[in-house]
Order: sequence, then C-alpha cells, then structure tokens
Amino acid sequence: MAAIPTTPTRDDEVVEVLRSRVEGAEEQRWRALRQQARGQPDNLDLALRVAQQALVWSRRDGDPRWLGQVQAALQPWWAQANPPTQVQLLRATVKQSLHDFDGARTDLHRLLQRQPDLAQAWLLLSSVESVTGHPGQALQACRRVRAAGADWHGRVCEQEQAALGGVSAGARQAQAAKALDELASQAQVAQLPAVRIVQAELAERRGETVVARLYYQDLMALSPDAYALGACADFLLDQGDADGVIALLKDRQRNDGLLLRLALAYQLKRAPEQALAVRALQARFAAARERGDRVHLREEARFTLHLLRQPQRALKLAQDNWRVQKEPADARLLLEAAQRLGRQDLIDDVIAFIAQAGWQDVRLKGWL
Repeated sequence: MAAIPTTPTRDDEVVEVLRSRVEGAEEQRWRALRQQARGQPDNLDLALRVAQQALVWSRRDGDPRWLGQVQAALQPWWAQANPPTQVQLLRATVKQSLHDFDGARTDLHRLLQRQPDLAQAWLLLSSVESVTGHPGQALQACRRVRAAGADWHGRVCEQEQAALGGVSAGARQAQAAKALDELASQAQVAQLPAVRIVQAELAERRGETVVARLYYQDLMALSPDAYALGACADFLLDQGDADGVIALLKDRQRNDGLLLRLALAYQLKRAPEQALAVRALQARFAAARERGDRVHLREEARFTLHLLRQPQRALKLAQDNWRVQKEPADARLLLEAAQRLGRQDLIDDVIAFIAQAGWQDVRLKGWL
C-alpha cells in the first residue's frame, strides 16, 4: 500500500518526525578522515579506517546509510572478485546486513579458501547460516572459530546455537545457560554485551521472564546497539510493559525498527502519539520500497499486521521475509499472519520447519 499524499490543514500540524541528529566531535573527525581518504584513493589503510568506523556506527544505530559509507570508502576494491582480506570481510558484512545472504556466503567461502584460519570470517558465516535456517552449518562454523584461535567467541557462538534447542532441546538449553554464565564471568567489559544478549534471549525462549528482565536490564546499561534495544523492546512488549518501551525508545526514533516498537507501545497505551508514529513509518517504508530496499521486510510485515491491520498484505510480506531469513521471530510473525487468515497450510509448513530445526521456544508453543 503506497503512502497517501496529505495536505496539512493547520500551520501547527506535524506531518513527519525528521531523523534529526547532532554531529559530534567523533563524527567530525571521521568526516575529516574520509576527506583525506578521498584524496588518496589508493590508500587501503585510510579506506579501511573510514569503513570500519562507519560499520561500528551502523551496528550502533541500525541505520543502513552507514553501510553505504562502508561501500563508498572501499569503492576502488569493491567489485574485485578477490579483494584484500579486510575488504572482502567488510563486503560480506555489508551484504549480510543488507540481507544478501547468498552474496555474503559466497564472499566468505572464497575468503576462507585463501585463509582457512580467519576467525572473523567463520563467525560471520555462522551468523549467515543461522539466520537463513541452517543450524548444523552454523554450529560447524562456530567450531571453526574456536579452531582458529578465538576460543571465547567460538564458545559463545556454540552456545548461541545450543540455545535454539535441537535434539534434547531442554537439556541443551540448560547446558547452554550454565556455559553462558561461565563465559560471562570470563568476559572483558567490551565482550559482555555479546554474551548478555544470548543469555537474555535464551531466558525468553525458556519462559524465564524474571531472569530475562534482569539480563536485559544489565544489557541496557552496557551502551546497547540497535539490535539489543530492539530485542529488549520486544521482550517488554510481550510483557505488556508499554511504559518501559516508551522510556527506552522515545529518543531513538531515527531507527525504523525501533520506531516500530515505539508505535506498538503507543498502541498498547492508546496514546495519541501512535498516529504520528504510524504516518512516519508509512512514509519510511514507502521510501524503502521506492529504493528497492528489502532489508526491513520483517518490520514492514509486523507494522502492516499489527498497526495497519491489513492481514492479507502482511501475510505476503511475511512470506517474502521467510524466504530470505528464518529465525524464531520470522516464524512467529508468519504464524500470526497465517492464523489471522486461517491459512492452516502455511501454519503446518512453518511448524514442520520448526520441528526439523529443533527450535525450543515457549513463544511459539501456541502453534505447536
């Protein structure tokens, strides 16, 4: 559904909340570095510094425009079949972030053929395999992370896969919880968010809401990135804690996924701010479609189902999303949309996939 043009009827009517931002000293220094790199287009070291910082900010903000900055910085090497190692790793990361999972997988396989002990590449490959519904391959990649010398990260990776369930799901998840406690005790401050998010999501899957809340509270105190903020907001929404979501996200509306969760919180409270948030999201999703951007299919499907209340279109979006990525949240969304329309055939297909993957998640029990 395209956004409908509207004409304000009053001078004080708000049409859209712009993604305003104050540029800090760190970003000013980065822009100076970027300008320096542009003046030396063959300087790989400068280009990598610009690209790596942009990637950090992309993860922090969840803003895909930073990914464009990564690509721009690495443009002289971007189209090469086998570019320098760090360029190929960054290119695979950008592709993964833009949901070009096949492209990311191709880059990673080529890179690992040349450098089979590159732990970062194995770690990224585990993420690609996991999000596309290949838990066995994801676990194998985790083990290669450890074999490549990154033992702590490899163990976290393994426990993240174990946390999904699999054979003897209950036992595996219990073992994963204990192992994650040990890994958290060994983590450096900068590493702690990586294990806390896995602990929080595992507690959710096991229905341990009090434990999950404690982990999320700890995580929110650790300078969380956009993914962690979204996961925490989803947990609070499931608990009916709209006030908690609003307090968490009211100043983070630049990110589409976080604005969606804020709008869902406003919906729970029947707050007047919901209408403005819905209009802003309609405009953003329409703009994304015009750009050919399909990164936020999950978010658009959720928006269409729960806020626009258009289950037929939401189901189509959820199906398109399911073809690209397969995580418990994607399954839940497709099941919700299919249930609204009485599509038992689709429900059966998703349930069969869950059984094959061995996922154990109390949030999916209503369909199992």
